[in-house]
Amino acid sequence: MGDDLGDEWWTNEANSDASEVREETEEEKQPTEKPNTQTKPEKRKRATEKTVKAKKKKKNEQKEDIIPQKKETEDEKSAKPKRKRKKKKTITDVLASSEPKPGCPADLQNLVAQYFSDKRSVIELEELKLHDSCFLSSNDLTHSLSSYLKQVCPKWSKIQKQHKDKSSVVLLIVCSSALRTIELIKQLTTFKGEAKALKLFAKHIKIEEQVKLLQKGVTHIGVGTPGRISALIEKEGLDLQALRYLVLDWNWRDQKLRRMADIPEVKVDFFKLLEGGILNGCKEDKVKIGLF
Repeated sequence: MGDDLGDEWWTNEANSDASEVREETEEEKQPTEKPNTQTKPEKRKRATEKTVKAKKKKKNEQKEDIIPQKKETEDEKSAKPKRKRKKKKTITDVLASSEPKPGCPADLQNLVAQYFSDKRSVIELEELKLHDSCFLSSNDLTHSLSSYLKQVCPKWSKIQKQHKDKSSVVLLIVCSSALRTIELIKQLTTFKGEAKALKLFAKHIKIEEQVKLLQKGVTHIGVGTPGRISALIEKEGLDLQALRYLVLDWNWRDQKLRRMADIPEVKVDFFKLLEGGILNGCKEDKVKIGLF
């Protein structure tokens, strides 16, 4: 009995030790489980995805809020009447809408005062003023050139016979362009009679040729532009001693409805011509000015 008990106790103890050793070896053999390192980045990814989704939702909500506002503003704009910009009126627009008025001596006086206002002193401006006796009757827009000249120069046939000076004219007609010069010369046929008329403009004609023509024979009427007439006076190709009538093509307008005095380059030459001896001749009561 005693041996049996002893044997059984021993064997049981030995078996228990062996089982413990087996369990320890099995635990050593089993690989140690790695710590769950993937949890942190997964959490970060999830957090970023949540924030991105939240931002997208906010943007979508903002767009939904903004879009109807745009529609409202567009609807309001379409409902409101559009304001039309006012176009600036040009000289041609003003003249086209207004009735043509015949020129008068006061128009020339005002233009002279305006042009020389910043170039002359007060005393000199007073000296530039012309008396009413310096002007012929103005065209009332019913006359042709020949009929107007017959009215203001009733003794023309006698005057042209008395004129015998070369390089000078008795009647000087000033206009804005070469084409207008040719038109006016054609209109002189019923007035001039035996008088000789000369074209005084720069287009296709050299100034030396015009000087020779004036020196060759007696010229009664000169028709041309203020620029070329001034140049001839400066070169002593044209003398103003015999001049008695200065007729300005005042009322005629070009395609843009501009008068001779409205064209800047012609305007400058015109006042240069007036200063070149015309105004002095008027003050000395030798020259009369007419507005055609």
